[in-house]
Amino acid sequence: MIDVRRMQVLRAVITSGSVTAAATHLGYTPSAVSQQISALERETGSTLLERVGRGVRPTEAGLLLTRYAAVISEHLAEAETALADLRAGREGRLTLRYFASVGPTLLAPALARVRREHPGVAIDPRLAAPDDALSEVIQGDADLAVVVRPPADARQGIRVVHLLDDAYRAVLPTGHRLAAKRVVDLADLAGEPWVSSEPPGPCLAPLVDACAAAGFSPDFAATSEDYATAQGFVAAGLGVSLIPGLGLSARHPGVVVRRVRHPEPVRAIHAVVRHSSLEQPVLRTLLDALRDSGRE
Repeated sequence: MIDVRRMQVLRAVITSGSVTAAATHLGYTPSAVSQQISALERETGSTLLERVGRGVRPTEAGLLLTRYAAVISEHLAEAETALADLRAGREGRLTLRYFASVGPTLLAPALARVRREHPGVAIDPRLAAPDDALSEVIQGDADLAVVVRPPADARQGIRVVHLLDDAYRAVLPTGHRLAAKRVVDLADLAGEPWVSSEPPGPCLAPLVDACAAAGFSPDFAATSEDYATAQGFVAAGLGVSLIPGLGLSARHPGVVVRRVRHPEPVRAIHAVVRHSSLEQPVLRTLLDALRDSGRE
Protein backbone atom coordinates (compact mmCIF):
# COMPACT_ATOMS: atom_id res chain seq x y z
CA MET A 1 0.00 0.00 0.00
CA ILE A 2 1.23 3.49 -0.82
CA ASP A 3 2.27 5.53 2.22
CA VAL A 4 0.07 8.62 2.38
CA ARG A 5 2.66 10.64 4.34
CA ARG A 6 5.24 10.05 1.64
CA MET A 7 2.74 11.22 -0.97
CA GLN A 8 2.47 14.49 0.96
CA VAL A 9 6.25 14.82 0.98
CA LEU A 10 6.27 14.34 -2.81
CA ARG A 11 3.57 16.99 -3.13
CA ALA A 12 5.65 19.42 -1.06
CA VAL A 13 8.70 18.86 -3.29
CA ILE A 14 6.73 19.40 -6.50
CA THR A 15 4.79 22.45 -5.29
CA SER A 16 7.91 24.12 -3.82
CA GLY A 17 10.15 23.22 -6.76
CA SER A 18 13.05 21.63 -4.89
CA VAL A 19 13.97 19.12 -2.19
CA THR A 20 15.63 21.85 -0.13
CA ALA A 21 12.58 24.12 -0.16
CA ALA A 22 10.30 21.20 0.72
CA ALA A 23 12.58 20.22 3.59
CA THR A 24 12.42 23.75 4.97
CA HIS A 25 8.63 23.81 4.70
CA LEU A 26 8.18 20.40 6.33
CA GLY A 27 10.83 20.82 9.00
CA TYR A 28 12.88 17.90 7.68
CA THR A 29 16.45 17.69 6.48
CA PRO A 30 16.98 17.50 2.67
CA SER A 31 18.40 14.01 3.18
CA ALA A 32 15.23 12.87 4.99
CA VAL A 33 13.07 14.23 2.16
CA SER A 34 15.19 12.43 -0.44
CA GLN A 35 14.87 9.18 1.53
CA GLN A 36 11.07 9.52 1.67
CA ILE A 37 10.88 10.07 -2.10
CA SER A 38 13.14 7.09 -2.76
CA ALA A 39 10.98 4.87 -0.54
CA LEU A 40 7.86 6.07 -2.35
CA GLU A 41 9.42 5.25 -5.73
CA ARG A 42 10.14 1.73 -4.47
CA GLU A 43 6.55 1.37 -3.25
CA THR A 44 5.07 2.50 -6.56
CA GLY A 45 7.68 0.98 -8.86
CA SER A 46 7.83 4.32 -10.68
CA THR A 47 10.25 7.19 -11.09
CA LEU A 48 8.54 10.22 -9.59
CA LEU A 49 11.16 12.97 -9.94
CA GLU A 50 13.91 13.67 -12.42
CA ARG A 51 16.77 16.08 -11.96
CA VAL A 52 16.89 19.26 -14.02
CA GLY A 53 20.01 21.31 -13.30
CA ARG A 54 20.02 21.94 -9.53
CA GLY A 55 16.32 21.25 -9.18
CA VAL A 56 13.87 18.48 -9.85
CA ARG A 57 10.94 18.01 -12.19
CA PRO A 58 7.99 15.62 -11.69
CA THR A 59 7.42 12.75 -14.03
CA GLU A 60 3.91 11.85 -15.21
CA ALA A 61 3.70 9.37 -12.35
CA GLY A 62 4.84 12.06 -9.92
CA LEU A 63 2.18 14.49 -11.15
CA LEU A 64 -0.51 11.82 -10.90
CA LEU A 65 0.38 10.99 -7.28
CA THR A 66 0.56 14.69 -6.43
CA ARG A 67 -2.99 15.22 -7.66
CA TYR A 68 -4.22 12.38 -5.46
CA ALA A 69 -2.15 13.68 -2.55
CA ALA A 70 -3.95 17.02 -2.83
CA VAL A 71 -7.34 15.28 -2.73
CA ILE A 72 -6.30 13.17 0.27
CA SER A 73 -5.03 16.25 2.08
CA GLU A 74 -8.35 18.01 1.50
CA HIS A 75 -10.34 15.03 2.79
CA LEU A 76 -8.11 14.72 5.86
CA ALA A 77 -8.70 18.39 6.68
CA GLU A 78 -12.45 17.86 6.28
CA ALA A 79 -12.29 14.79 8.52
CA GLU A 80 -10.43 16.71 11.23
CA THR A 81 -13.01 19.50 11.10
CA ALA A 82 -15.93 17.05 11.20
CA LEU A 83 -14.39 15.19 14.13
CA ALA A 84 -13.87 18.43 16.03
CA ASP A 85 -17.51 19.39 15.36
CA LEU A 86 -18.68 15.98 16.57
CA ARG A 87 -16.62 16.21 19.76
CA ALA A 88 -17.98 19.71 20.41
CA GLY A 89 -21.59 18.65 19.74
CA ARG A 90 -21.96 20.91 16.71
CA GLU A 91 -23.00 18.06 14.42
CA GLY A 92 -23.79 14.37 14.48
CA ARG A 93 -26.81 12.16 15.06
CA LEU A 94 -28.49 11.18 18.32
CA THR A 95 -30.61 8.02 18.25
CA LEU A 96 -32.85 7.17 21.19
CA ARG A 97 -35.60 4.73 22.09
CA TYR A 98 -38.45 5.33 24.53
CA PHE A 99 -41.88 4.09 25.61
CA ALA A 100 -45.09 5.99 25.00
CA SER A 101 -45.97 7.56 28.35
CA VAL A 102 -42.61 9.33 28.77
CA GLY A 103 -42.90 11.02 25.36
CA PRO A 104 -44.97 14.14 26.07
CA THR A 105 -43.98 14.80 29.68
CA LEU A 106 -40.36 13.66 30.12
CA LEU A 107 -38.82 13.35 26.67
CA ALA A 108 -40.33 16.29 24.75
CA PRO A 109 -38.95 19.09 26.97
CA ALA A 110 -35.58 17.33 27.16
CA LEU A 111 -35.34 17.11 23.37
CA ALA A 112 -36.35 20.75 23.05
CA ARG A 113 -33.36 21.68 25.21
CA VAL A 114 -31.03 19.49 23.14
CA ARG A 115 -32.30 21.17 19.97
CA ARG A 116 -31.63 24.62 21.43
CA GLU A 117 -28.11 23.80 22.63
CA HIS A 118 -27.06 21.57 19.70
CA PRO A 119 -29.01 22.78 16.65
CA GLY A 120 -26.69 21.03 14.19
CA VAL A 121 -27.33 17.55 15.61
CA ALA A 122 -29.99 15.34 13.99
CA ILE A 123 -32.27 13.70 16.59
CA ASP A 124 -33.95 10.35 15.92
CA PRO A 125 -36.42 9.38 18.71
CA ARG A 126 -38.46 6.20 18.17
CA LEU A 127 -40.95 4.18 20.19
CA ALA A 128 -39.69 0.74 21.13
CA ALA A 129 -40.61 -2.15 23.41
CA PRO A 130 -38.45 -2.16 26.57
CA ASP A 131 -36.47 -5.30 25.69
CA ASP A 132 -35.92 -4.11 22.12
CA ALA A 133 -34.79 -0.66 23.31
CA LEU A 134 -32.21 -2.13 25.67
CA SER A 135 -30.89 -4.52 23.02
CA GLU A 136 -30.47 -1.67 20.52
CA VAL A 137 -28.31 0.27 22.97
CA ILE A 138 -26.18 -2.78 23.79
CA GLN A 139 -25.71 -3.57 20.09
CA GLY A 140 -24.87 0.05 19.22
CA ASP A 141 -28.02 0.68 17.15
CA ALA A 142 -29.22 3.39 19.58
CA ASP A 143 -27.35 5.86 21.77
CA LEU A 144 -29.85 5.95 24.64
CA ALA A 145 -32.99 4.14 25.77
CA VAL A 146 -35.53 5.22 28.37
CA VAL A 147 -36.72 2.08 30.16
CA VAL A 148 -38.54 0.80 33.23
CA ARG A 149 -36.77 -1.71 35.45
CA PRO A 150 -33.42 -2.14 33.66
CA PRO A 151 -31.60 -5.48 34.04
CA ALA A 152 -30.36 -6.12 37.56
CA ASP A 153 -27.10 -7.60 36.29
CA ALA A 154 -24.52 -4.96 35.36
CA ARG A 155 -23.58 -5.39 31.73
CA GLN A 156 -20.10 -4.51 30.62
CA GLY A 157 -19.93 -1.16 28.84
CA ILE A 158 -23.47 -0.12 29.88
CA ARG A 159 -24.38 2.65 32.30
CA VAL A 160 -27.83 2.91 33.90
CA VAL A 161 -28.94 6.41 35.02
CA HIS A 162 -31.96 6.83 37.31
CA LEU A 163 -34.27 9.57 36.03
CA LEU A 164 -37.32 9.51 38.31
CA ASP A 165 -39.76 7.41 40.31
CA ASP A 166 -43.20 7.59 38.71
CA ALA A 167 -45.93 6.86 41.27
CA TYR A 168 -49.17 5.17 40.25
CA ARG A 169 -52.46 6.94 40.95
CA ALA A 170 -55.92 5.52 41.57
CA VAL A 171 -58.29 6.36 38.71
CA LEU A 172 -61.94 6.17 39.77
CA PRO A 173 -65.30 6.99 38.15
CA THR A 174 -66.50 10.43 39.26
CA GLY A 175 -69.33 8.99 41.37
CA HIS A 176 -67.22 6.33 43.07
CA ARG A 177 -67.60 5.83 46.83
CA LEU A 178 -63.92 6.74 47.37
CA ALA A 179 -63.90 9.77 45.05
CA ALA A 180 -64.25 12.20 47.97
CA LYS A 181 -61.00 11.02 49.56
CA ARG A 182 -57.72 12.79 48.80
CA VAL A 183 -55.68 9.62 49.38
CA VAL A 184 -56.91 6.06 48.86
CA ASP A 185 -55.66 3.03 50.75
CA LEU A 186 -54.84 0.39 48.17
CA ALA A 187 -56.61 -2.31 50.20
CA ASP A 188 -59.88 -0.36 49.85
CA LEU A 189 -59.86 -1.28 46.15
CA ALA A 190 -59.53 -5.03 46.79
CA GLY A 191 -63.16 -5.89 46.07
CA GLU A 192 -63.48 -3.70 42.97
CA PRO A 193 -63.48 -4.79 39.33
CA TRP A 194 -60.30 -3.51 37.71
CA VAL A 195 -59.33 -2.05 34.38
CA SER A 196 -55.83 -3.03 33.32
CA SER A 197 -53.89 -0.18 31.74
CA GLU A 198 -50.65 -2.09 31.09
CA PRO A 199 -49.55 -5.08 29.02
CA PRO A 200 -47.61 -7.77 30.91
CA GLY A 201 -44.14 -6.47 31.61
CA PRO A 202 -42.15 -4.01 33.71
CA CYS A 203 -44.95 -1.43 33.99
CA LEU A 204 -47.60 -3.92 35.15
CA ALA A 205 -45.32 -5.61 37.69
CA PRO A 206 -45.21 -2.72 40.24
CA LEU A 207 -49.01 -2.58 40.24
CA VAL A 208 -49.44 -6.32 40.80
CA ASP A 209 -46.68 -6.40 43.43
CA ALA A 210 -48.26 -3.51 45.37
CA CYS A 211 -51.67 -5.20 45.35
CA ALA A 212 -50.06 -8.40 46.64
CA ALA A 213 -48.44 -6.41 49.45
CA ALA A 214 -51.90 -5.01 50.29
CA GLY A 215 -53.27 -8.56 50.52
CA PHE A 216 -55.13 -9.10 47.25
CA SER A 217 -54.82 -9.77 43.55
CA PRO A 218 -56.66 -7.38 41.22
CA ASP A 219 -59.64 -8.84 39.36
CA PHE A 220 -59.30 -7.42 35.84
CA ALA A 221 -62.73 -7.03 34.26
CA ALA A 222 -61.38 -5.11 31.24
CA THR A 223 -57.99 -4.72 29.67
CA SER A 224 -56.37 -1.92 27.72
CA GLU A 225 -52.80 -1.24 26.72
CA ASP A 226 -53.12 2.53 26.52
CA TYR A 227 -53.96 4.99 29.28
CA ALA A 228 -56.58 7.01 27.38
CA THR A 229 -58.70 3.91 26.71
CA ALA A 230 -58.25 2.69 30.29
CA GLN A 231 -59.58 6.01 31.57
CA GLY A 232 -62.53 5.72 29.19
CA PHE A 233 -63.32 2.25 30.55
CA VAL A 234 -63.16 3.59 34.12
CA ALA A 235 -65.42 6.52 33.23
CA ALA A 236 -67.90 4.04 31.72
CA GLY A 237 -68.06 2.20 35.07
CA LEU A 238 -66.19 -0.94 34.02
CA GLY A 239 -63.87 -0.75 37.00
CA VAL A 240 -61.10 1.15 38.75
CA SER A 241 -57.51 1.42 37.62
CA LEU A 242 -54.01 2.36 38.66
CA ILE A 243 -52.16 4.51 36.12
CA PRO A 244 -48.68 6.03 36.54
CA GLY A 245 -48.49 9.79 36.90
CA LEU A 246 -46.74 10.31 33.56
CA GLY A 247 -49.64 8.51 31.89
CA LEU A 248 -52.16 11.03 33.20
CA SER A 249 -51.04 14.14 31.34
CA ALA A 250 -54.39 14.05 29.54
CA ARG A 251 -57.31 13.25 31.85
CA HIS A 252 -60.76 11.97 30.97
CA PRO A 253 -63.52 14.26 32.31
CA GLY A 254 -65.39 11.26 33.69
CA VAL A 255 -62.72 10.16 36.19
CA VAL A 256 -61.06 11.41 39.36
CA VAL A 257 -57.43 10.77 40.19
CA ARG A 258 -56.27 10.14 43.74
CA ARG A 259 -52.98 9.32 45.45
CA VAL A 260 -52.51 5.77 46.72
CA ARG A 261 -50.88 4.56 49.95
CA HIS A 262 -50.13 1.37 51.92
CA PRO A 263 -48.28 0.81 49.64
CA GLU A 264 -47.83 3.35 46.88
CA PRO A 265 -46.89 1.56 43.63
CA VAL A 266 -43.95 3.18 41.85
CA ARG A 267 -42.17 2.43 38.60
CA ALA A 268 -38.54 3.52 38.40
CA ILE A 269 -37.62 5.06 35.07
CA HIS A 270 -34.02 4.93 33.88
CA ALA A 271 -31.88 5.91 30.92
CA VAL A 272 -29.52 3.26 29.56
CA VAL A 273 -26.43 4.31 27.60
CA ARG A 274 -23.11 2.84 26.54
CA HIS A 275 -20.11 4.22 28.41
CA SER A 276 -18.41 5.01 25.11
CA SER A 277 -21.36 7.20 24.03
CA LEU A 278 -20.89 9.48 27.04
CA GLU A 279 -18.02 11.11 25.15
CA GLN A 280 -20.68 12.86 23.05
CA PRO A 281 -21.55 16.31 24.48
CA VAL A 282 -25.03 16.08 22.99
CA LEU A 283 -25.73 12.84 24.86
CA ARG A 284 -24.56 14.36 28.13
CA THR A 285 -26.89 17.31 27.47
CA LEU A 286 -29.79 14.91 26.89
CA LEU A 287 -29.10 13.05 30.14
CA ASP A 288 -28.98 16.31 32.10
CA ALA A 289 -32.20 17.47 30.44
CA LEU A 290 -33.97 14.16 31.19
CA ARG A 291 -32.97 14.38 34.84
CA ASP A 292 -34.19 17.96 35.01
CA SER A 293 -37.49 16.97 33.38
CA GLY A 294 -37.85 14.18 35.92
CA ARG A 295 -37.36 16.58 38.83
CA GLU A 296 -39.90 18.99 37.38
